[in-house]
This record gives sequence, C-alpha cells and structure tokens, in this order.
Amino acid sequence: MTASAPAAILTRGLHKSYDDKVVLDGIDLKVPVGTIFALLGPNGAGKTTMVQILSTLIGADGGEARIGGHDLNADPDAVRTVLGVTGQFAAIDNYLTGEENLILMADLHHLGRLEGRERVAELLVQFDLVEAAKQTPATYSGGMRRRLDLAMGLVGAPRIVFLDEPTAGLDPRGRQVMWQIIRDLVAGGVTIFLTTQYLEEADKLADRVAVLDRGQLVAEGTPDELKKLAPGGHISLRFNDPTELEAAASALGEVGHDVDNLILQIPTDGDVKSLRALLDRLDHLSIEVETLTVHTPDLDDVFFALTGHSKTEKETAS
Repeated sequence: MTASAPAAILTRGLHKSYDDKVVLDGIDLKVPVGTIFALLGPNGAGKTTMVQILSTLIGADGGEARIGGHDLNADPDAVRTVLGVTGQFAAIDNYLTGEENLILMADLHHLGRLEGRERVAELLVQFDLVEAAKQTPATYSGGMRRRLDLAMGLVGAPRIVFLDEPTAGLDPRGRQVMWQIIRDLVAGGVTIFLTTQYLEEADKLADRVAVLDRGQLVAEGTPDELKKLAPGGHISLRFNDPTELEAAASALGEVGHDVDNLILQIPTDGDVKSLRALLDRLDHLSIEVETLTVHTPDLDDVFFALTGHSKTEKETAS
C-alpha cells in the first residue's frame, strides 16, 4: 500500500500532558489501510500514551484523530467497533480453556451463540490451536499463548489491530510463525499498529516506521528510508595483495585502511549508481577486488542516531 491509500488511523496535533510534563507534543500521523505501522521510541517517549489514546482508553488534551473513519473525540464507541487490542497476555484467563477464553470474548462482543461458536472454531483453526482448545493456557508454550492472545483480540473481526510486543519471549521459530500470522492478517485487509522493542521485527514487518522521542516524532518513513538517516554505511573491498590495495587507495582518495587484512572501506549511502561507478572505476584501472561487501545501517543505528539512546537502553524501554 502507498502513502496515498485511505487512512486507517489519522491524527493531527495530538497533545497530552500530565501536570507540567508534556507527553505528546502535537503528533501528526497517517497509517494507510492494510499496512503495518511500527511505533518505536525509548522509555518515556510517549508510545504507551499514544496507544492508550488511539484505543480510547484515555483522552487527549488537544488535537484530533480519526480511527477507521470515525472521530475519536465525537464517537469513541464507533471507534471501538473497528479496533482489536492485544498485549502481553493481558486478556487471557488461566482458569479457562483456550476455547473458553475465546467464547468469553465472543460473548463480550455480543455475538449470537451460533455466530460466536463459529467464530471461535474458525480462530482455533487459523491459529493452530484446535488440539489445545480444551486445555488451559497454563499448559501452553509461549508461542501458543501469544497466538491465543492475538486470536482473542480478533474475535470481533476488527479492521485495525494494536499489537504490543507480539513476539516477546518467543524463540526464533515462534517469532517466524507469529510474523507470518501478522502478514496474513494484513493480506486480508487488516491494519496493524505495532509497538515493539525488537527493531529487527519492525524492519522485517513494517511498511512504515515512526520514531517517537520526548513526545515528538523525530522521524517517519519506510525502514530503508530511515536507515539512510544514520551514519556508518560503507563498502568493504578486500584485495589479494598489498599492491592492489595501495593502487585502489590511491585511486579512491580518502578511504579507510585495514592494511593487515587488505581491506578498504568506502563510505556509501547504499546507492546502486555509486556502487556501479566505483566498480567501473576499479575495472578501468585494472584493479582486481577479491570480495566486496556492502554494509548498511540497521534500525538499531537509526534508533541511536535519532534518540541518543544506546541499544541497552532501547531494550529496557517501554
């Protein structure tokens, strides 16, 4: 989906303060329908407050928002009809079976008995929980509990889903399974608003990413667009012998040297044209390169560059 697609979530000038502390300072966002939007930020940035406002849990002090086409301030009940919210197993009752948890959610959504049971059966199949349906969540693995949690948030067939740390505590296989479930939801037209501290997760899943810091949006774009904001991109060239290394260094000017390993590092923003021009120049000078590696910044680098917070601080953020 492109940025010109209809907005599932649209905010203008969203503001929230607690006493003299500004938590959100005029937030403008547009989340296109049928996309995955990731909100990143360090501890205290305002992410939780943002999600609480958009999911109607608390009110904003100023600004406006439309969720699924409904005015958040004027018609919060209509907003709730299009939303699903999941996070850290908050909805799971460990004394009920997986199936009973889903039936409870169907009853809370005022689905009729037949419609509710059909919806529960559908979700048990979709989330591969049929065999565990009669068991309590206490017997589930972490991945099964995460799937149940998400399934419960989908009982009402929401068009917009807020996901808080959907793969927290999962092993690599469990994360891959959850990522595919999320992609399948989006393929079916659902819009996902994701908060996560796994920046790799945002990189792999999100169509667009926003970075929130001290109550303000400091950047927004596709993962690739944001990576270009961080320094450190370079091309590593490894040569067979010191003669080739020195010839390349002389031809290319100011580049990083690793004489012991016969490597040159040339700064780059990852542009294909500049890479092609570099190789053409070396070829024209008959300088042979043994191996070439392109190193581009990741979202961890972006996070640090934009917020000044280290990776360790990022991992403890909420």
